[in-house]
Amino acid sequence: MQNKAVILGSNFYTGLSIIRGLGSNGIYTVAMDHSKENTYGAQSKYLSEQLIVPHYKKQKEELLQYLISYAKQQEVKPVLFPSVDPYVEFIDAYLDELKNYFHINMTEQGFWSSIMDKEYLHTLATKHGVLVPESISPTEERFEERVADEIGFPCIVKPTDSPSFVSLFRAKIFTCNNLEEMRVALEKSAQAKLDVIVQRIIPGFDDHVYTFDAYLDQTSKVTHWLTCQKLRQFPINFGASSFTKQKYVEELYDIGAPFLEAIGYKGFAEIEFKKDAETGKYYLLEINARTTTLDPLLRKCGVDFPLLAYKELTGTPVGSYAVREDIGIAFCFLFEDLISSRDYVKAGQLGIMQIVKTHFTRKAPAIWSISDPVPAFYFSSIIGKKIIKKLARR
Repeated sequence: MQNKAVILGSNFYTGLSIIRGLGSNGIYTVAMDHSKENTYGAQSKYLSEQLIVPHYKKQKEELLQYLISYAKQQEVKPVLFPSVDPYVEFIDAYLDELKNYFHINMTEQGFWSSIMDKEYLHTLATKHGVLVPESISPTEERFEERVADEIGFPCIVKPTDSPSFVSLFRAKIFTCNNLEEMRVALEKSAQAKLDVIVQRIIPGFDDHVYTFDAYLDQTSKVTHWLTCQKLRQFPINFGASSFTKQKYVEELYDIGAPFLEAIGYKGFAEIEFKKDAETGKYYLLEINARTTTLDPLLRKCGVDFPLLAYKELTGTPVGSYAVREDIGIAFCFLFEDLISSRDYVKAGQLGIMQIVKTHFTRKAPAIWSISDPVPAFYFSSIIGKKIIKKLARR
């Protein structure tokens, strides 16, 4: 009698990666989407079933009841996986009810949401001695004066709730070069009723951004981990990874593991750090509390985090493992990396040959798989249709 794996969202490659990792290990995978549109992850040969369910934002209560009803019909508890942040927030909001019917790593309702709140996370990190970029809230006294004195320009206006901000502005942050630009950014955020903080930009190019990827068991002990180094992002400078290599950095474990264990974290976590180009110190930027874009890379490096969660939650010992060497594999989302590469060159931040050289390495593609090619073809058709529509409007 096997526990099914329920993946919320197959319209992004994190969902596809979860499906591939679990399905290739013989686990029955179920993708739940609010629409079939753009669900290229559901085209994987490793998906057992796709179900169309109520919308996670527009029909929250209906989705909750659907999930409970679905779980009740199963012989054993399914394991629940969110593929993107909005699903993390949904699960977290209803965790006390959902955990009665699904296996879920986190057991404390509200924990994930608090970690995703940048202002709270920075307070928590500071409490535990982890460096974070200097930040000031617009509600604080002498705000503009303090920004000029303590933060300086350029600076960034950063949301405390990233999913809502990204959904509205299609960007992770606003970069502000002066006081007037900061005021405009704050006004936009205020009109959208989104809380933000103003933060210092840590010196260093995009390759100064690193990740500490770890699995913590139900006793909040790090059992598996590895570290990576971003080379390029989309959009450039403040975006998601488009090209990242696995890079062993023991210091990230020394900072990240004690912090995650101290706050009682359970399950997969990816801490994003930036190394200060002037001081060499690592600053915590954020924590991703779900399977991330780097999952294909992490799996190729020998650590399948969704599979670890599935095994532990269904009663199989997972042991421990750390990648303490440079394996020479890089994650690449080619579609976005081509765009970001063009932008890096246009901005004078990278040369063409610098970019070309990075492709002479073993890769873990975001979507393409020679053993499971259909999702990539389906994704290509989605992009092709968008290009045709764009050209038709000209």
